[in-house]
Amino acid sequence: MPRKKRLQTGVDWFELSTTDADWKSADPVLLGSMLSQLHLIRAFEESVLELAGEGLVHGPAHSSIGQEGGAVGSIIGLRSTDGVNGSHRGHHQFLAKALTHASGGAIDPADPVTPVIQTVLQRTLAEILGLAQGYSGGRGGSMHLQWLEAGALGTNAIVGGGAPMATGNAWAQKHSGTTDLTINYFGDGAAQIGSVLESMNLAAAWRLPVCFFVENNLYAVSTRADEVTADTRFSVRGQGFGIPSWRVDGMDPLAVHLAMGEVAARLRSGEGPAVVEAEVYRFFHQNGSYPGSAFGYRSKEEEAQWRARDPLDLVARKMIERGLIDQAGVDALRARVQRAMTDAVSQLIEQDPDNAGTRRIRPELWPETDFVNVGVRGDGSELDGLPLQPRGGETRAVKFVDAVAQVMDRRMDADPRIVVMGEDVHHLNGGTNGATKGLVKKYGEGRILGTPISENAFVGLAGGLALDGRFRPVVEFMYPDFLWVAADQVFNQIGKARHMFGGDNAVPLVLRTKVAMGSGYGSQHLMDPAGIFATAPGWRIVAPSNATDYVGLMNAALALQDPVLVIEHVDLYGTADAVPAGELDYVIPPGAAALLRAGSDLTVISYLSMVKCAQEALDQTGVDADLIDLRWLDRASIDWDTIGASIRKTNAVLIVEQGARGTSYGGWLADEIQRRYFDWLDQPVARVTGEEASPSISRVLERAAIARTEEVVSALEAVRAGFGA
Repeated sequence: MPRKKRLQTGVDWFELSTTDADWKSADPVLLGSMLSQLHLIRAFEESVLELAGEGLVHGPAHSSIGQEGGAVGSIIGLRSTDGVNGSHRGHHQFLAKALTHASGGAIDPADPVTPVIQTVLQRTLAEILGLAQGYSGGRGGSMHLQWLEAGALGTNAIVGGGAPMATGNAWAQKHSGTTDLTINYFGDGAAQIGSVLESMNLAAAWRLPVCFFVENNLYAVSTRADEVTADTRFSVRGQGFGIPSWRVDGMDPLAVHLAMGEVAARLRSGEGPAVVEAEVYRFFHQNGSYPGSAFGYRSKEEEAQWRARDPLDLVARKMIERGLIDQAGVDALRARVQRAMTDAVSQLIEQDPDNAGTRRIRPELWPETDFVNVGVRGDGSELDGLPLQPRGGETRAVKFVDAVAQVMDRRMDADPRIVVMGEDVHHLNGGTNGATKGLVKKYGEGRILGTPISENAFVGLAGGLALDGRFRPVVEFMYPDFLWVAADQVFNQIGKARHMFGGDNAVPLVLRTKVAMGSGYGSQHLMDPAGIFATAPGWRIVAPSNATDYVGLMNAALALQDPVLVIEHVDLYGTADAVPAGELDYVIPPGAAALLRAGSDLTVISYLSMVKCAQEALDQTGVDADLIDLRWLDRASIDWDTIGASIRKTNAVLIVEQGARGTSYGGWLADEIQRRYFDWLDQPVARVTGEEASPSISRVLERAAIARTEEVVSALEAVRAGFGA
């Protein structure tokens, strides 16, 4: 028989509950502030549900009624410089942080509504209603509440989507020399989501001051937690990563506060992350003002049992027992916060003059419609005054990939905020291709961060760093296909963050990746991501075809306050090239395509390694063409002046790219060209692309799937035939 013994993880796991002694010794100011916040949040949520019932809330109304104790208990002791982000059900989290900031943490239940608190209530309600005076100009609404001054980093409509961002915020706090902390709030459903678990691993590996706070309300929309997971002890989720955890009754705000006190001490002392699970209960359905029992997935008896444990009643009862307040004082508090919400509503809502007995949002409070696209990205003015690409002058020989490393070295030396992260970037003398050559020896692993194979977590962490503003992350995706693993963070979070939260937040992040077509790495490693990113809001895109351009484009990317995708190509890495002999400080700004050769018959547009293929094909065919190297590919940065001038001269266009037809960048570009320049085109826009299939491992099939010089030659001949030449 084999020998077997029971093993222990050795990771602390606590259950914390309060005693009568805890309530008797609790600071009266703390208890009064808790009671005030609980009532303020409850009255706020009741007003939201009332307005939703009248059809005045456009979109969902995910009320937190019943769950306030977890948010108030965990947040009331925080600093303004501590960060919190949360889930789609996040009104209580946002308000607890905003009220704590606005009041300095102390609210008198006898006088709970100061002018600044009244403003918080009104602006939060305005945001939920989509109005201009909201914290994000009405763009965030119910599920995207942010007030950075208060440390409210932004609630999140993607389940589990905020965990990587919170982890990045904690990295910034730690490496800025503070003792601040971050709390990421999510529900029981997110405890099974990859981004949360990946973030736990990163936070533990790097000992970051982040608390993963599970608000376990037992249900998703209507599905009980025990239907979707075999282990509903969500506080154990961090055990496999060595993260200690606390389990606490979320209907007891003091218990949550005491648990969070222990957790905060750990986080502030540099010991690394923690998990807290607070069992709470939403009194209403997932969305709206009906109880869950109305939809048949909960019983009225269950709901009554939980309502009997209302955190507002618990705190009031304990304070009455200590003589800190009486029932009349509680009733007066309730009346005062309800009046505050009535006042807030009256500033935003009026009687509808066209429909007697109904109300409407005051028309003058809506955002102006011309605000719709403002803030998708910045205006690029941060590049003003920077040196431009030199014309002529001495050059020095360099391999393309060495130019990649050298410009990063130059920028890191000049800007200590820059940190580089990705898989293996700190080893192999510059990563798998040499793109970070020499950097770890010079700047150390504190700025060259080798990450786990966890793109969703580490690019999201970089997003949190960028939003924090104290660092400028440069992220390497070893292959662009891996962006699908991290698509939520890349597109839903980083790409949308600036616009979604009002247009003012800078997101200075660079994402580097390489196209590897022709290298034999198969269908999941070779894509060209330009077409995908070109259709996603918020991202700028650069795609250099030579080392000199790479330097200027990377310098511009690292100066911009927007997320920038920098696409490289493995065919260029080993090529002999040259860069200007001086310091590598110049920029190539958006709107600066390069006209590489001039002609009169055709406009050829390309980028990356296909620029060389286009040059070779033009030489072979003798077609008299303009050849434009785009350099900047995104909608806001493309050089329409150069493209338009060429099309008006040649009246024909050929777009040349290498990748698959389905995810083609040229498909978007051709549509845009035909809309802009239809009257000048003598024939449809022609395109060179790869085939529909992703490239295969087989050398023969891979070559058949992608475009090179031969395909450009064929296209040029077809276009020339179209002219009748």
